[in-house]
Amino acid sequence: MFTTYNEAIEWIHSRLAFGVKPGLERMMWLMNKLGHPEQKIKAVHVAGTNGKGSTITFTRSILQEAGYSIGTFTSPFVLTFNERISVNGEPIQDEDWLRLVNDLKPFVEELDKTELGPATEFEIITACAFAYFAHVRPVDFVLLETGLGGRLDSTNVVHPILTAITSIGHDHMAILGDTLEQIAAEKAGIIKAGVPMITAVHQQEALAVIQHIAKEKKAECISLRDTCTYDHEEPTETGERFTLRTSKGQYEQLETGLIGTHQRQNASLAILLIEWLKQKGFVKIKEKHVYEGLRRAVWAGRFEKVKDQPTVYVDGAHNEEGINRLIETAQAHFPNKQVHVCFSALKDKPYKHMIQKLDTISSSIHFVSFDFPRAESAQRLYACSQIEAKTYADDPATVLEFIREKKDDPSAIVLVTGSLYFISDIRNRILG
Repeated sequence: MFTTYNEAIEWIHSRLAFGVKPGLERMMWLMNKLGHPEQKIKAVHVAGTNGKGSTITFTRSILQEAGYSIGTFTSPFVLTFNERISVNGEPIQDEDWLRLVNDLKPFVEELDKTELGPATEFEIITACAFAYFAHVRPVDFVLLETGLGGRLDSTNVVHPILTAITSIGHDHMAILGDTLEQIAAEKAGIIKAGVPMITAVHQQEALAVIQHIAKEKKAECISLRDTCTYDHEEPTETGERFTLRTSKGQYEQLETGLIGTHQRQNASLAILLIEWLKQKGFVKIKEKHVYEGLRRAVWAGRFEKVKDQPTVYVDGAHNEEGINRLIETAQAHFPNKQVHVCFSALKDKPYKHMIQKLDTISSSIHFVSFDFPRAESAQRLYACSQIEAKTYADDPATVLEFIREKKDDPSAIVLVTGSLYFISDIRNRILG
C-alpha cells in the first residue's frame, strides 16, 4: 500500500514500460473486479483525431452554466497530471488518487500473473476514472475522451448514452491504419447498438464509413456537415464569432472563449450534443446557457495566450491536421504580424510534413528537443526546414531567450507548438 500521492503516481508511470496494448480484455477484467463502475455512470463518449478536448470543454461549460455537475476524463495533461480526471473543471485531489490507486493495485498485481498480461499506464488511469465517478464523486454526466482510436481503446468498455466523433485525420497510423477510411473505422468502434452518434467529420470517405457502421448498429447518425450551416464568421481578440443554424434552431452571433477557426466546428458539435440531450429529456438547457457556456470555455494549451510583449501563444498542434488549423488561425487572427515559431515533436509524428507547412507562415523557427523518451532531436527537426531564419537547441530553456529577443518588436507573434508534452513544459516555464 502506498502512503503518499507521489508514490502512487510513480507506480502508475512505471507501467509505461508495458507500452501501448490496444484491446479491451484487461479493462473488462479490471472492471469486473471493481464491480463494474463503468456501468454506473451516464457517459458521453468522444473520439476523434483532433478537437476532442475542446468539444468536451464547450459541452462541459454549457452544462455547468445550466447547473449540472460534469465529470471529464481527458488526456494528455497540460497543467497537472490530476487534470485528466476532473469535476466541473477542478482536478481530482491528491488524496483521492492515493485511495483509488491503493484500491486498484492488488487487482493489477493479480492481472499481471494472468495470461492477459500486465495492465498499461492508460488502462490503470482509465480504471481509476471509472471508479472515481462511480464510487467517489458521482456526477450528473461524464464526458469521456478516448486515448487512442476508439474500437480497442480502454475507454470503450463503457456503454454511453451518446457518442461523438470530432474529426478524422492522419495520426497514430502505425496502430489505426494508413487511410482515412481505416482510421474512421477504428474511431467508429465506439458506436454502440442503438446509441446515437453525432459527428463533425467532413471528409466524404471517412463519413461514409462512420455512417455505414452506425447503420449496421442501428444507431442514429447526425452529421454536422449535413445538418448545420455557418454565417458571419470572424475572429475576435479572444476567440471566434459566428452564427450557427442547426436542424433545431438558429444561434445568432455566438462567441467562443477559445481561439481558432476550428473552434467554430468544435463549438457547433458541442451544441448538437446539447440539443440531443435536451430533446431526449436528459437536460433542461436555456439558450443563455449555450451562449455563456461557449464564451466562458477555457482549455489550456489550445491556442492559449500566455504572454504579452511579445505576444506568445501555445498550441498543441501535434499532427498534420492540427498544424493546418494552427496556420488557418494564424492567418485569420494575425494577417499583418511577423510569426515566429518554436517547435518540437515526437519521433513517431510526421514532423517533416508539419515543418514544411510551418515554413509557409514563419518569419523564423526555433527547433527544440525536450526531456521525453520519444522526443526527436532538435537537429533532425532543423534539417527538415527550408527557411533561412532557423535555429535549433536541445535545451527547452532556449525558447525563453528566443521569446525575449522579440520583446521590442510590436509586429512579432510567437507561436509555441508541436508536442503537448513540449508546450506544457514551455507554458510552465513562462507562467511559473
